[in-house]
Amino acid sequence: MKKSLIVLAALGAFAGVASAQSSVTLFGVVDLSVNSIKNGNTTVKRMDNNQLNSNRLGFRGTEDLGGGMSAGFWLEGAMANDTGNPSGLSFTRRSTVSLSGNFGEVRMGRDYTVNFSTMAGTDAYGANGMATPANLYALGVAQLGTGAATTVRANNMVGYFTPSNLGGFYGVLQVAAGEATDTNKFQGGRLGYGAGPLDVSVAYSQTGEGTKFKDTTIGGSYNFGVAKLYAFYDQKKAGSNKYVTYSLSAGVPLGQGEFRVAYAKGNRSGGTAAQNASDAKLFGAEYIYNLSKRTALYAQYGQLKNEGASNLSVVLTETTAAGTKSTGYGAGIRHSF
Repeated sequence: MKKSLIVLAALGAFAGVASAQSSVTLFGVVDLSVNSIKNGNTTVKRMDNNQLNSNRLGFRGTEDLGGGMSAGFWLEGAMANDTGNPSGLSFTRRSTVSLSGNFGEVRMGRDYTVNFSTMAGTDAYGANGMATPANLYALGVAQLGTGAATTVRANNMVGYFTPSNLGGFYGVLQVAAGEATDTNKFQGGRLGYGAGPLDVSVAYSQTGEGTKFKDTTIGGSYNFGVAKLYAFYDQKKAGSNKYVTYSLSAGVPLGQGEFRVAYAKGNRSGGTAAQNASDAKLFGAEYIYNLSKRTALYAQYGQLKNEGASNLSVVLTETTAAGTKSTGYGAGIRHSF
């Protein structure tokens, strides 16, 4: 009898919390592939996460406050399903709370920066896989030696997002407190227009004080129906040192699937002659077959050629010997829920 009362009390408490919410959603992505990666002269057969989409487990929800206003939260953590390690499920992918209304949205917490959002949105690969230009700009910026921790996300962020009823125009303003860490202090903004088949935007940000890390991104996409074309230009700068990424990619629908192809180049300048010779070129192709709206099979290939001291790899988290080539191919499955 006591156990029944405890269960009923717990269910009643949960129902009370649930009724206060307009919606609460558990969501995630599980992506795993089998690959062969050759960095320089070393070839490894392995399993990798995040090659089509980034693995994640998250919770998001909204509460209707009335008068056209709502409150929301978003907690999203990474996981490595080849080993089962959830990385502590620390919600480092995104951790925000927000207030929305006719005025737009004010969002606070750890979130994507305006430059990364622009690049990922104008990349057919969505910043994942062996041929995504993220393999260039995410690690290539390390050559600038700034130590900036805001290439993809920023902590302690306050962001404002314009409402969606501006005739296709949109904008974002972001400010992140450094909290005594100069490489975390961030300010940025983005302006764009997206309507029908066209979406174009420009983003600018700076991190730190003194010798600031500055990032300028211009990107766009156009859907021709038979294919969707993506392109962006990104310049990361610290003092006179620059790392520029050029990217051109496309997605072509094929029945239940899609074929993707990409080319990107990373160009270093403003440093010594040896540093300026540290460029990289990336090419790749990918085919995705959708078994359902949630489950897809895919196969991909990527090749990255380094020059000078550049040591980048077709695997985002790795490097290879300076001036060598990195190639990879593999196949995998992705399920979202």
